[in-house]
Amino acid sequence: MLNQKVADLRKDYKLASLDEQDVAPSPLQQFGKWWNDATSSEVDEPNAMTLATSTPDGRPSARIVLLKNFDEEGFMFFTNYESRKGHELAQNPYVTLLFFWRELERQVRIEGIVSRAGEQVSNEYYNSRPLGSRIGAIASPQSQVIPDRRFLEEKVDETAAKYEKETPQRPEYWGGYVVKPVAVEFWQGRSSRLHDRILYTQTTGGSWKIERLAP
Repeated sequence: MLNQKVADLRKDYKLASLDEQDVAPSPLQQFGKWWNDATSSEVDEPNAMTLATSTPDGRPSARIVLLKNFDEEGFMFFTNYESRKGHELAQNPYVTLLFFWRELERQVRIEGIVSRAGEQVSNEYYNSRPLGSRIGAIASPQSQVIPDRRFLEEKVDETAAKYEKETPQRPEYWGGYVVKPVAVEFWQGRSSRLHDRILYTQTTGGSWKIERLAP
């Protein structure tokens, strides 16, 4: 039975519009414009994005990760290679990223192909992290079943004690990924659910086709 209290939740979007005549020629340039808007406004954690992966037989999973860089090569994040997402990325490199900037009434959906970042990049980022985060990356067997919270805390304490007098180095099972986009959709909320949707699709020649989608 329909829960009317849930069904009646709605918001009318009226902040801005998006026209295909006004967007940048490439999705990375357009993303840069929207990124600047997000970081200069009051968006909470603008680099938080949903990463959707799937198994070879098509079973999807999704979680929030943090964007750590973007350029013409793609969108970068870091994680444990032996986590669930790490295994799925190794088996199926096709992924989707989704940003939702509620305060700006905007979404960006990115379809792409993932690959591991270079060791130097992963080392540099790992070494820039707070000590607690570096120790946590070593100690936590991410996505594995553990008996309780105490088990994790003891692993962290053991690892911290080990590195009291030396600098922890990036473990081989932890590092960066880069998502190279093949399609990017920019979504601007509009009134009466008549949203603006502009889709960039990469052509065989490497240029970008820009089209409007119906809401």
